[in-house]
Amino acid sequence: MSTTAIRLHEPRELLAFLPYQLGFRPTESLVAISLRGRRSEVGLVARVDLDDLGEEHGGPGLARSLVGHLDADHASAYALVVYSAGGLGAPTPAADRATKAVEHLRVAAEAHLPERGAWVVAETGYSALGCADARCCPPGGRPLSELESTAIGAHMVLAGVAIADSRECLGRIAPAGAAARRSASRAARRWAAKLEAAERGEPRGGAAASAIAWRRSSLEAWREEWEQGRAGYPSRAVGYGRLAAALQDVRTRDAVLLSLIPGTGDLAERSLFEDADAEVGAALARMMDPRTGVAPRRDELETARRLLEGIVGHAPRRLGAPALTLLAMLSWWEGDGARAGVLLGRTEKLAPGYRLAALLQQALDVGMPPGWIRRGR
Repeated sequence: MSTTAIRLHEPRELLAFLPYQLGFRPTESLVAISLRGRRSEVGLVARVDLDDLGEEHGGPGLARSLVGHLDADHASAYALVVYSAGGLGAPTPAADRATKAVEHLRVAAEAHLPERGAWVVAETGYSALGCADARCCPPGGRPLSELESTAIGAHMVLAGVAIADSRECLGRIAPAGAAARRSASRAARRWAAKLEAAERGEPRGGAAASAIAWRRSSLEAWREEWEQGRAGYPSRAVGYGRLAAALQDVRTRDAVLLSLIPGTGDLAERSLFEDADAEVGAALARMMDPRTGVAPRRDELETARRLLEGIVGHAPRRLGAPALTLLAMLSWWEGDGARAGVLLGRTEKLAPGYRLAALLQQALDVGMPPGWIRRGR
């Protein structure tokens, strides 16, 4: 995601920027924007459903939680944007919920966090919330086409940043063809059977040594497929299936994640066979802790993302949770919490309570950005 600076005195640019920041075009949503410092620079951008925020009993609590996230982002003020197809003026249940959602947020923030702007984006156009001046807010709002011809829009297009049509589209991964999926499934079964044999101590040697050898082969398979992808050659179905089975093993999955964190040396390999909990914790802190956090290497993560998406697209559904969770971790590390949340939702459906996914979900629930972003704040 771009780090282009956006300030509140550019409302048209701000409204153009929000879908790019979220990664999708919000619908029936309220977006709260943290404004930091005297220059009102945009910080945290948080979206909630109007139905949830406008709900009579749960809405006020959700609003307080939202304001808490703004506070944690060191906001000195906030702005809000309502996305509702019919706007807020129509006498409809949807408009009533949107109005109530705005009221809940304002009540939660009024004691200590001033509001610096509020807008409505509807199907017919956009306007300042409550504006009655037809010169700047004509009936139906200003044309949405104005938001497409902005400097920020041009910058994002040139940077190759795309907007998904909806939040659900963020986690969409196209499935491979039936023949490729069958081939991947067979490869996954064969690779999983090798671990089962290794854990029984077959075909020779101790069980522990055989399992370590399997894990080393699995990590090497990941590295080979990753290098091939980086060179522009996609993996075959057999490779995807083998990795789908490899990632079911927690040590192998964690080693794959470690291999993507800069400055970890040979820790990924060593973590497969020795007690390196302290080093692993320090390595993960490079993702999470603002004191040591490092930004991801975007080209390396893009290669890993394509490979993981290939695994999800080829693997049997029952084997998809580890790859989906790693995809969510990488999205969060890049600052794309919206996509991370959608991917975690898919993981929960496949494997309820999957531990790594649950830990990341906790970070999303409290609005915790990755370390390198928190350090910059």
